[in-house]
Amino acid sequence: MKLDQDIALALRLADAAGEAIRPHFRTGLSAERKSDASPVTIADRAAEEAMRRILKAEVPRDAIIGEEFGTEEGSSGRTWVLDPIDGTVSFIAGRPIFGTLIALLVDGWPVLGVIDQPILRERWVGASGMPTTFNGKEVRTRPCRELSDAMLATTGPQYFDDHEGEHFMALAAKTDHKRMMMGGDCYNYGLLASGQIDLVCEAGLKLHDWAALVPVVEGAGGTMCDWNGEPLHAQSDGHVLAIGDPARLEDVIEAMACHH
Repeated sequence: MKLDQDIALALRLADAAGEAIRPHFRTGLSAERKSDASPVTIADRAAEEAMRRILKAEVPRDAIIGEEFGTEEGSSGRTWVLDPIDGTVSFIAGRPIFGTLIALLVDGWPVLGVIDQPILRERWVGASGMPTTFNGKEVRTRPCRELSDAMLATTGPQYFDDHEGEHFMALAAKTDHKRMMMGGDCYNYGLLASGQIDLVCEAGLKLHDWAALVPVVEGAGGTMCDWNGEPLHAQSDGHVLAIGDPARLEDVIEAMACHH
């Protein structure tokens, strides 16, 4: 399939997920605990099921990896990666800063990504060789002349172990840490792509957490990599950096390495 057809399919997936999620928002629904202690709701499962139905009907040879229902093998070399609600804690709390993440990987590399916020109806779309769009209009990351000017975001300190936390705080100390933001999950990466913030630093992410973010950030002029500056692929270890101005990449890596 051509990339424009894949994009159209991804948008239909996002629409279907949104239809499944919106009726449950701010309804006081309860959450279960998964084996890793993270919460999951009926909305997470309904949204992923809706997306899987479409993929099985339209691209049956493609593999699927989803947060809630695992992996279905394919034979095409293409893999759809789904996170129906990235930021379930925010969803449960009624905060509209969670998102549905949809990615297409070819031979393990992300080539298409969608971040969809179904309550605010905000949608970022990124694809290889194409500019990232936000609700249909092109967006760009913003320049950052000095690391000390950078606004840094992360989902939360509780996701770092002690060693990772030292590296994060070393980076934070070199940024405009008075403006540092906690919380936001995938929404932070959309804001970075739109030129609202400069850096996102996270650890412990799984493929479904970050695969869709790479085309969105890079199509807007930013860069995504692991904590060593290496490009992200299906085997990456979950240490993720998003940098709005690629000129700051070496500064970020240097700042984080200070405890070695």
